[in-house]
Amino acid sequence: MEYDNIAIEDKGEYAVITINRPGALNALSSTVIAELITAVNEIELNDDLRVIAVTGAGDRAFVAGADIGEIRDLGSSTGEALAEMGGNLLALIESSVKPYIAAVNGFALGGGCELALACDFIYASSAASFGQPEVKLGIIPGFGGTQRLARRIGVGKAKELILSGDTISAEEALRIGLCDKVVAPDQLMIAVKDVAQRIARNGPLAVAEAKKLIHVGQSMSLDTALLLEQRTFGALCATEDKAEGTSAFLDKRPASFRGK
Repeated sequence: MEYDNIAIEDKGEYAVITINRPGALNALSSTVIAELITAVNEIELNDDLRVIAVTGAGDRAFVAGADIGEIRDLGSSTGEALAEMGGNLLALIESSVKPYIAAVNGFALGGGCELALACDFIYASSAASFGQPEVKLGIIPGFGGTQRLARRIGVGKAKELILSGDTISAEEALRIGLCDKVVAPDQLMIAVKDVAQRIARNGPLAVAEAKKLIHVGQSMSLDTALLLEQRTFGALCATEDKAEGTSAFLDKRPASFRGK
């Protein structure tokens, strides 16, 4: 499918979604969000693509936030509708069976920070910066920032960032656990490619179930989550992928997983 504001590159076992509005610092307008929803749903149906990276065009911004010109004209009902739309996009990413990697190459502010938080992990350029500055506009994060940020870095630090609206460096984001790796700008996509390929070589059913268990387990008691893990382990033991993976290990050869 052709898109006006995003580009999708099929790299074989993984894909790269690029938000392509560098003149607007890749801001998330409702049109961009709609295209991203379509793209994520399309990618979900492609079994050959096992890992997805998300980045922004140019070297200034991953996503500098939502489209402020659009937000200026919102009222109560239209504002809630935009927040619901953005929330739906990030829920799709978070619940996908495929791992998503945020490749943050510049500003990840507001909706950009929220988009990164919905991904499974975040790699950042040393020139990147993060923040939830919505309070400076008289609003709050609307795409899940108040919830995902607190769950990722803790309530106190999330309050400090959201209530101050401050922007922090990539190194500070790494220190507090907001991102997972920081590399030189020219090494960002190399690092993302490396981890994407390593994940893609693993059993796709196992990767999908591990992602789901880690996510849903956060809202369960430990005993319930452990029971679910045990049942999932048992279910995976009956798959063709388990038979292939164990045989390949014993035969000292690379596994060829089929997702069955």
